[in-house]
Amino acid sequence: MRKFWRVSSGFWKNSIDKSVIIITIILLISVILQLLIQYRLNFWGRDFFDAFGQRDEAALQRQALTFLPLAGLSIIIAVFAIWARMAVQRKWRAWLSQFIIDLWLKKEPFRQPHFTFGEDRNPEYRLAEDVRIATDNPVGLLTGFLNAVFGAVIFISILWNVGGDLTIQILEYTLTVPKYLVIAVTLYSILLSAAMALIGRRLVDVIAAKNVAEAQFRSIGSRLREQDSSTITFEQQRKHLSCLTLALDEVTGRWRDLAFQFMRTTMVSQGNILLAPVIAWALCAPKYLIGTMSLGEVAQITAAFVIVQSALNWLVENYPGVADCLSSINRVASLLIALDPSEIDENRSDVSP
Repeated sequence: MRKFWRVSSGFWKNSIDKSVIIITIILLISVILQLLIQYRLNFWGRDFFDAFGQRDEAALQRQALTFLPLAGLSIIIAVFAIWARMAVQRKWRAWLSQFIIDLWLKKEPFRQPHFTFGEDRNPEYRLAEDVRIATDNPVGLLTGFLNAVFGAVIFISILWNVGGDLTIQILEYTLTVPKYLVIAVTLYSILLSAAMALIGRRLVDVIAAKNVAEAQFRSIGSRLREQDSSTITFEQQRKHLSCLTLALDEVTGRWRDLAFQFMRTTMVSQGNILLAPVIAWALCAPKYLIGTMSLGEVAQITAAFVIVQSALNWLVENYPGVADCLSSINRVASLLIALDPSEIDENRSDVSP
């Protein structure tokens, strides 16, 4: 990670395209604005359900008119966010790819990098596929992480203030749980994140093995295509085809391992999607039944609970993407080291497309 970041951070430090900083700022601003709209929509949902429960036609009409501009603004910001995110991803990939290409061709055209024992020998796959993942995924993951952090800070205030305390009567004793919804969402998120970390602990290794197998398969196929058909013997051709078949078997086997890992992580993430709103409604039920919480407040708290637990469980929802990203970052860093370890240092700043 340190090796990759020392090189790839030059995209922001040394890129000749000065629009990169502006686009990055636009992306961050869009994240904040989208959260503020969600916060306003959360209160809109409270007022809507209160009007719905009271059968107040005039209030429902007002809420419908309030929703339209909020929804329109949210759509516009989402469109700008997609443009900014993909622009950063595209420009970063181009910069890093050009950096590696220049490093690769600096001394000897298309020289063979010296990888460590056990690694695949196909630098083209790393340059084409791993660089793409190593530049696409961090931007998307970081954007989602910032959204999760800001979302947790903003919406936890709703659980704190609207949810309040819960008083439980146990025999002759009265027990008061302060800010019980905040405590509940925190404990629930910790348990869910721990479950995902335990179940998906091998995911990075499995994805890395899949990438190695894919690269080897492409490499063998490329060598077979480049063989001169007029000089190759029948036995050599059979040998090459046998190697290609074995490589394909390895690829399908690695994808099978990956499928099993995704099945395990999906069990946790899908269970979370189903359980989170149900748990929120169940936690609100005691106060709603005694009349200390309105229907609109229940709906508001449920929405806030789902957003906060989703933010706190960011790892749960993004664990496969994080694993895929780390795998590709490791392979790109390994390629940089293999090309020329003496020229990859913290002060590297002389290469920019």
